[in-house]
Amino acid sequence: MSMRNRLIDFYYAAATGSKKIRTLLAPLGALLFFTVIILMVLLFLRIDRWLRLPAFPFGPWNLALSVPLFALGLILVGWSNAILFRAKGTPVPLNPPPKVVTTGPYAYVRNPMLTGLFLLLLGFGILAKSIAVTFLFTPLFILLNVLEIRAVEEPELAKRLGEEYIEYMRRTPMFFPRWKRRRPA
Repeated sequence: MSMRNRLIDFYYAAATGSKKIRTLLAPLGALLFFTVIILMVLLFLRIDRWLRLPAFPFGPWNLALSVPLFALGLILVGWSNAILFRAKGTPVPLNPPPKVVTTGPYAYVRNPMLTGLFLLLLGFGILAKSIAVTFLFTPLFILLNVLEIRAVEEPELAKRLGEEYIEYMRRTPMFFPRWKRRRPA
């Protein structure tokens, strides 16, 4: 069995397992996820120094650019969390809601929490005037999340939630909302 299939089966077993196990795994999964992010941000800040990269953006622009990104990111993360908790789940794929969530920001994108996190990382990179965090880590983080979601989370969700999730996937973008409405065929 491939590593991908083992991960899908692990997520599925956790998501459909006992509430006690899900309640234990969710904080551990969140702690691991955020620990890795923090360590990677620190590493990329160090890369700026090692490579002697110049500060970016120059002057006070970093504050003017980062504050709106932080605000929007925090709103998305908070709103997404609230919706998931109301649906009796958490943002951690090891303890998800028992049904497809399509309200709030989930009506516009499938992963609004990650969209908010991307905005927070981008805002932090700009605030810290870090070329490495802004232009290397943040895009790398987005790419790794796209790969993991497509390879593991979405197959597990389709397996667990069936056609309802597959239809939701078809009509709802992964991270960034569509600006135009689709016209019926």
